[in-house]
Amino acid sequence: MTATEPLREAIALDDDVLRAWPLPQPDREGDKVARGRTLVVGGSCELPGAVILAATAALRAGAGKVMVATAASVAHAVAVALPEARVLALPETGEGGLHLKGVAKLADVAHKVDAVLVGPGLQDEPTACRFVEALLPAFPDAACILDAMAMGVVATEAPFPRAPLLTPHAGEMAHLLGVDKAQVEADPARSAVDAARRWNVVLALKGAVTHIASPDGGLWRNDAGNVGLATSGSGDVLAGLIVGLAARGAPLAQAAAWGVALHARAGVRLAQRGGTLGYLARELPGEVPALMQRLSASTTSGRVLGG
Repeated sequence: MTATEPLREAIALDDDVLRAWPLPQPDREGDKVARGRTLVVGGSCELPGAVILAATAALRAGAGKVMVATAASVAHAVAVALPEARVLALPETGEGGLHLKGVAKLADVAHKVDAVLVGPGLQDEPTACRFVEALLPAFPDAACILDAMAMGVVATEAPFPRAPLLTPHAGEMAHLLGVDKAQVEADPARSAVDAARRWNVVLALKGAVTHIASPDGGLWRNDAGNVGLATSGSGDVLAGLIVGLAARGAPLAQAAAWGVALHARAGVRLAQRGGTLGYLARELPGEVPALMQRLSASTTSGRVLGG
């Protein structure tokens, strides 16, 4: 797609659209494996909480099993904070990143993973990019979500042979594209669609209005939410929701659309009870199960969902 081609009209992610695009549901007799197996890779000595937020969100999104792979220096603390998860300790670099030696350990569990999230809480950007570049081939069959520093791999890897999902905000998007942030903010829908096509990725460009684009030009937007979502750890929760939904079997565009919508609606519910400012990212996942239940009511809207 060139800059002169018109964009498809963005589909607003209201309740009717979500209900007409239902998430995969497990069989009543299904076990936790049938609900999807998720791996969250990230964290560091300075940012161990990011993987805790993401993994908690993945479980709240309905994933059946979660593994976390994080820096060895914080792995025990993460395991205590996440009694529901298996936690793998990975070697670290002197700068606080994940050492390439850890890729082999993750390759050994790749067959146990339906969806993998890489990036929350990573440090040492150059090493993070090399780590992700080496890691991706080990997960050829898993849905892949790249967040935070892990997204820098687009500088060397794109276009990807199998589309992952990226979750940048405008500043990160500008960094990845090598342009000014104002250029991205001037036309976020165009930026999202062009980058999705260029890199062969599904892309969720976060902002007051979040735009989700697929490589084939599909475009969705979420207008709900409030300024309270602009808080530390909120992006980690969103990435966790998306990977949890992908582990359940949702295609990446659908997982992104539902994840963004649930994240925004969780913020609305918290603001209604306690105020727009001051709620915490860790409180968002707890709102998600009830929201999913409400939006799972079967309706028929007849809308074209795009993609």
